[in-house]
Amino acid sequence: MGGLILIMFPLLLVSILKEEWYPFFFKLARFWAKAILFGMGFYVKMEQEQVLEPGKSYMLVANHTSMTDIMLMLSVIKNPFVFVGKKELVKIPLFGFFYKRTCILVDRNNSKSRTAVFERAQKRLNQGLSICIFPEGMVPDDESIILEEFKDGAFRLAIDHQIPIVPITFADNKKRFSYTFFSGSPGKMRVKIHSFFETKGLQQEDKKKINESVRTVIYNQLLKFNK
Repeated sequence: MGGLILIMFPLLLVSILKEEWYPFFFKLARFWAKAILFGMGFYVKMEQEQVLEPGKSYMLVANHTSMTDIMLMLSVIKNPFVFVGKKELVKIPLFGFFYKRTCILVDRNNSKSRTAVFERAQKRLNQGLSICIFPEGMVPDDESIILEEFKDGAFRLAIDHQIPIVPITFADNKKRFSYTFFSGSPGKMRVKIHSFFETKGLQQEDKKKINESVRTVIYNQLLKFNK
């Protein structure tokens, strides 16, 4: 991770000087992510039920099991998007420098921080970008958990902006590169982009229902992958 960032540092640094240059940064980030996955011996096998339209904003949601979720999301989604992620990743050398300046950071223990997240996400959506949130909120400590309950933030934002929700299932990231030391292996990473959930006409009182529907799609797909 660090070596590639060092090599690409001049271009990456220029790309974050202005917010309107973010799409250029995103292209560099996608190249970086694909190179990381390839270098670690991973290859992506993707299935799509519906294709994202260029220039359209979406709410991307996926299960969260591994550090490689970030790289895999960048690798499979072409529409420029911004991550909403935990502020702790800022501490990672080099990676944290760009993460802090390009992502929307949240402090899970600070209610004011959570409010600021919605304001920044709305600004990015107004700029025509998409948003990516891992709605479990964190990687479960217990690796036997298939899928944690989803928090409502992603669904609230999607309804506010009337943008489609794109459920995405990552099948193998936990097995390939988990948080357990001395675990993992090279191999395939299966991804499924499911049919979108439209939010046009929905109100905030519908967020719990669509939350549960999206989680069910991802959960059932994980069960199929595990078989």
